[in-house]
Amino acid sequence: MQHTPARLHTRARLHTLTRPRRSRARRSVLGALATLLVVPLVACADGESTASSSPSTATTKPAGTTEPAGATKPVARDFKALERKFDARLGVYAVDTGTGREVAHNAGERFAFNSTFKALAAGAVLRKYSLSGLDRKITYSKDDLVANSPVTEKHVETGMTLGALCDAAVRYSDNTAANLLFEQLGGPEGLDAVLEETGDHVTQMDRIEPELSTWVPGERRDTSTPRALAKDLRTFVLGDFLHKGERAQLTKWLKTNTTGDNTIKAGVPENWVVGDKTGTGSYYGARNDIAVVWPPDGAPIVMAILSNRAKKDAEPSDKLIAEAASVAVDSLS
Repeated sequence: MQHTPARLHTRARLHTLTRPRRSRARRSVLGALATLLVVPLVACADGESTASSSPSTATTKPAGTTEPAGATKPVARDFKALERKFDARLGVYAVDTGTGREVAHNAGERFAFNSTFKALAAGAVLRKYSLSGLDRKITYSKDDLVANSPVTEKHVETGMTLGALCDAAVRYSDNTAANLLFEQLGGPEGLDAVLEETGDHVTQMDRIEPELSTWVPGERRDTSTPRALAKDLRTFVLGDFLHKGERAQLTKWLKTNTTGDNTIKAGVPENWVVGDKTGTGSYYGARNDIAVVWPPDGAPIVMAILSNRAKKDAEPSDKLIAEAASVAVDSLS
């Protein structure tokens, strides 16, 4: 079945502007109930930087569940020093899936997720269409192209398979590819619904590329928290939300990402394997990375590091993400 080339970008914009939002009241009630249940366990982790020793019973917990809190060792000094050094706001959540030890700094605060969502979109496509559906040909036109689309701009005449679009979105952060994936999922609303299936009632999907990266402080559209994004990634890559083959394919795309050499990967030992998806905002120096990291002699570590700076025209900093990853890994060791 082919996608009809009918000015997807314009149609998706209209869909985003006019579609009725699912009741946020429902999400607010769910969020409030969840807060009553988990605040006693995680308030210290979200309010300040901590490293927690807490046993993890499995690596397949869905996003939205909370590890039991244990004894904590503050690491606030290191993360706050990075915030001062880079004049930035920093959010970190990392968990050793073998021991359950956590590191968190502003882990419950909202940040723009930027292009990190593309890893989750690819996971949602795999869940909906499976490996056998990745050969579906998707056609599009020049009118559908948006900025920062290095792969899709080369294939306007021929179209691309659904699998190739996932590859372009995850490995090259291609914006048009991401919008075409949205189209296959029913728009941002469709991806939002898949994330709710995992237990994530925090992440809020509202717009398509490139508008979703135009976040300003205080805005809730197209935002999430480090804790929620890390748990989403854990669910897709290490949990049983996807079948084994689909999970392996998503992991391969993440491990061969071309945009993350200077972020989380630069902050961990060279012999560790990293599968990640970066994100960069249009405003306020937003720079993010979410990753699953495989030490050679240990269980995977899942982390999300999000940041933004104070001025609208500030430059994003890869070094901030790398240094934060280093602090997180050292704290878990």
